[in-house]
Amino acid sequence: MSLLKQILDHLQKHPQPLKTPASSFQLARFAPAFLQSSDSHKDTQETWLVYEQLLLACLCVEDDVSASKLLHTLEQRFGSQRSRIQALKGLYDEAQATDDRELVEVLRWYEKLLQEDPTNLAIEKRRIALLTSLNRRTDAIAALVNLLSHSPTDAEAWAQLAELYRQQGLYQQSIYSLEEVILITPNAYNIFARLGETYYIASPNDPEQLADAVRHFCRAVELCEWYLRGWYGLRLVTGRILKEGQGMKGKEGLDRAKTERLYHVAGERLKTIVRRAKKGDKGWTGFDKGEVLAAEQLVKEGE
Repeated sequence: MSLLKQILDHLQKHPQPLKTPASSFQLARFAPAFLQSSDSHKDTQETWLVYEQLLLACLCVEDDVSASKLLHTLEQRFGSQRSRIQALKGLYDEAQATDDRELVEVLRWYEKLLQEDPTNLAIEKRRIALLTSLNRRTDAIAALVNLLSHSPTDAEAWAQLAELYRQQGLYQQSIYSLEEVILITPNAYNIFARLGETYYIASPNDPEQLADAVRHFCRAVELCEWYLRGWYGLRLVTGRILKEGQGMKGKEGLDRAKTERLYHVAGERLKTIVRRAKKGDKGWTGFDKGEVLAAEQLVKEGE
């Protein structure tokens, strides 16, 4: 099997190859051998996909030598004026920066490119990401609002905006932004859970808000049966409702008996997830270890 085929198979088996440092390393380790192989000279769509994915992985693991070679080849093939190549170069320059001053220089380059071409969406997104990493949240929010004014169906941008609003304590604006994501991607179970979390954080003592939180957590686990964050949120919120004696009947039709059932079902699902994830059962190894431990602790506290 050729090295190119091995890498493509790896990407197919790992659809999120950059999710963790370990998964990034697994992909980046192919880079040195790939660059020296005959496969690296093939001019096919699959080859350039591999180049880009290897470049991103190498930046994640600080393999600057391989990253530089991969970027150089991409620039030679597609030209340095292509927006996607400019974004990759910007990402490389960000990774090479040693302090905020150098990052600001990259930011100025992004702004220069946007002055030349305001429709350069790839650079616009890199600028927003860099503003966020520099902790310039107000500027990042303004940039996202501007992006969404001409690209209103960009679910990723709405999700970023929701997170920035949440970090600023602007929960109603965050909720609005998440609802926009749902309109674009109605089966995004993780966004329903995020909505539930935001309703809960915004008003943990408001029965109306807690009812909304329960509704969104229920939708999250309806769409994804074993979504840990959904069950965790449902257990947490129903537990608070029962503890405070807050009834939700009249808004969502959830009386105390229904709330108790949801509380116990969530607890049983979390127990199953914790047990099977800790055993390493096949198909149950993708859970975040920190979230598994938090779920275990939450269930114990309620027993």
